[in-house]
Amino acid sequence: MGGSVRDVKSKGELDEVVGGGSPVVLHFWASWCEASKHMDQLFSHLATDFPHTHFLRVEAEEQPEISEAYSVSAVPFFVFFKDGKTVDTLEGADPSSLANKVSKVAGSINPGDSASPASLGMAAGSAVLETVKELAQENSSSKEKSKVQPVIGSHLKKRLEELINSQPVFLFMKGSPEEPQCGFSRKVVDILKEEKVKFGSFDILSDSEVREGLKKFSNWPTFPQLYCKGELLGGCDIAIAMHESGELKDVFKDHGIKTIDEANIKESGNAKGGISKSTDLSTTLTSRLESLVNLCSVMLFMKGKPDESKCGFSRKVVEILKQENVPFESFDILTDEEVRQGLKVYSNWSSYPQLYIKGELIGGSDIVLEMQKSGELQKILHEKGILAKETIEDRLKKLIASSPVVLFMKGAPDAPRCGFSSRVVNALREEGVEFGSFDILSDDEVRQGLKVFSNWPTFPQLYYKSELIGGCDIVMELKSNGELKSTLSE
Repeated sequence: MGGSVRDVKSKGELDEVVGGGSPVVLHFWASWCEASKHMDQLFSHLATDFPHTHFLRVEAEEQPEISEAYSVSAVPFFVFFKDGKTVDTLEGADPSSLANKVSKVAGSINPGDSASPASLGMAAGSAVLETVKELAQENSSSKEKSKVQPVIGSHLKKRLEELINSQPVFLFMKGSPEEPQCGFSRKVVDILKEEKVKFGSFDILSDSEVREGLKKFSNWPTFPQLYCKGELLGGCDIAIAMHESGELKDVFKDHGIKTIDEANIKESGNAKGGISKSTDLSTTLTSRLESLVNLCSVMLFMKGKPDESKCGFSRKVVEILKQENVPFESFDILTDEEVRQGLKVYSNWSSYPQLYIKGELIGGSDIVLEMQKSGELQKILHEKGILAKETIEDRLKKLIASSPVVLFMKGAPDAPRCGFSSRVVNALREEGVEFGSFDILSDDEVRQGLKVFSNWPTFPQLYYKSELIGGCDIVMELKSNGELKSTLSE
């Protein structure tokens, strides 16, 4: 003790200190994380002001055994101990909460004083309070900025998508599989090797653009990041949990990922997909699963909740259902092991998510995505009476909103079928404007309906953010005045 911070080098060393019974505050940090460095300043000040408490520090990626023991998936992360037991945790750069929690676990400096937040000003030194104030302002500013949806340039987005889809299983990590540069990355590499799957990888330390861009693209702030068939599975902690439960193997199997041993073996037919009535499940569990499957016309068994998905595949199906404007109920299989394991047998489908419509299994995320792309999902929803038949007005609104800039034209951009359409396409390309298009010659319902909907009798028709800009003459006038690009980017 004595008011200093001590670096912990092993789990045995940590267990010995915690087992002593004195208050302990443990800080998981990383040398590359600015937030960790800021919070470490406050951590050091607190160590001085609470000399009878142990202040320990662990470099999270260098001590994976300790990090995994406390489920650390992001830094900074703090664990609070008292009487040899974990009593609280704190994730993220929240200086006020850290100071308050330390005060509570350590007790106040003066015997008899309350250790509540109200007494923090007396319990902590002026340097601590000044640091709390400064960091709280920085943290508040950071949170405000985080409310704005991060924007990724189209070039970087395309590059990230190409990397993610370059291999069925892809790992963004620190270092290479042969030489991982952090404990978390090494652990995921070991897991993939144990699963015997071939995977591609990218060293995020070699390219800061990819490293920072991927955090925004995936909405996942830490590394490593593991992807399967273009969908984010998660980081180290999720990969470990899925591996240990056998679920990672099931996910690979259901997405057609062959193990290295199977690579040269012809794949035999399989019988998955479809409710298997001849199971070894108890009557009670079978009845419960039938009730859950039929709880709602559209029922999704997923990891987490719709607003807090715990895996990329579950998140993808939720997004698809929301895009289709489908009312649905969900069940978090992470909260009930009996349902989680039983449903695999009941449905003869070994991974999650699982989507059911009117009690019938549709499949997992890859099948649902393919059905959405082909229009089959919407067709089934209409046939089952879950969605009202789409009107032409609904369809036109959806097409118009399909891209910020949409051109209804004759033919395709690379093969226009009339001179007016060709001129508008060339004008947009010369201005560097990205746009979506629809060939009105391919669908007479859209062709005739759009004339009435827009009150504009000819084609092409150009829209920006669902608002009609006009036809060829207006587009060419805007271009000649130098106003076309600005009009389409306001």
